[in-house]
Amino acid sequence: MLVEPEHDSLPRREHRGAAVSAVLSTAAVGFLAWAALPLFGLESNRYAIALVALTQYAAVAGISLALLALLLRRWLTALVVGLVSAALAYSVVPRAIPDSARAAEGVPLRVLSLNAYVGQADAAQVVDLVRRNQVDVLSLQELTPQLVAALDAAGLAGLLPYRVFHAGPKADGSGIASRYPLRELSLVPPTTLAQPSALVDVPGARDVEFVAVHPLYPMGRGTADVWDRELAALPQPSLDGRRRVLAGDFNATLDHARLRELLDRGYTDAGASTGGGLSPTWPGQGAWFPPPVTIDHVLVGGGVSVNAYRVFDVAGTDHRAIFAHLTLTG
Repeated sequence: MLVEPEHDSLPRREHRGAAVSAVLSTAAVGFLAWAALPLFGLESNRYAIALVALTQYAAVAGISLALLALLLRRWLTALVVGLVSAALAYSVVPRAIPDSARAAEGVPLRVLSLNAYVGQADAAQVVDLVRRNQVDVLSLQELTPQLVAALDAAGLAGLLPYRVFHAGPKADGSGIASRYPLRELSLVPPTTLAQPSALVDVPGARDVEFVAVHPLYPMGRGTADVWDRELAALPQPSLDGRRRVLAGDFNATLDHARLRELLDRGYTDAGASTGGGLSPTWPGQGAWFPPPVTIDHVLVGGGVSVNAYRVFDVAGTDHRAIFAHLTLTG
């Protein structure tokens, strides 16, 4: 009986090994290119912006790839991919860990924000959220005249009688409704979608400047530069003691450079500070594609602390509502 020489199988094993190495190397290069976008603030076009929004998934993918490289004994690939994955995780994981700061004393302010999806949000459910959570200030994006009428029919005017509404067709409109008197401000220059601002006269506390945020979504051709400019136009934290709250659909996650700049200059993200910073807000209602991300935020400046944060599903819209229980201190 003839026995095939063992050395004849060596070329086949070497070929399989080379193929595995090529696939792993290609995957590693793709991952490193993806990771470079948030790490270096590379957001020059809509595709890069979309990939940056998925940074939390990049961290998971990188860890999985590093483990695979270890199993295959590709030591250099495992080291490089592992280190970059750790850098991504270092920026993402803290959003799921509550700050250890003690609850501050002061005047409470309860804020709710919702992108109403071209006015299709269930008005009765929105008003019910306002009532059950004792909301003091409501920020609405994609506010249409029809939705305003539906909200008032459901009882919003009785709960939040003061308003600065810039309602418009489709996604154009936004508005602020409040339990307390409002005086309209111009904290944001004219933008593609309405971003009204107002001074909220809170009893027992100094006034609060409030902005309903909604920069243009960076999805269409030529929208990336507009999105970048409109995020850059949002007011910085006050340096003279004025309290400031920005609430709305930022069309950006905390991995986007423009939003990180706002945090670096003194704002606090309500979700991240309470361990809810990875709770997805879009798309809502159990959707899995596109991969859910957190693009709706409540940012607070000096003199405002965060006690609690929650998200709620709302029928009729592709966003989840976000609720922040704030305290006006000092």
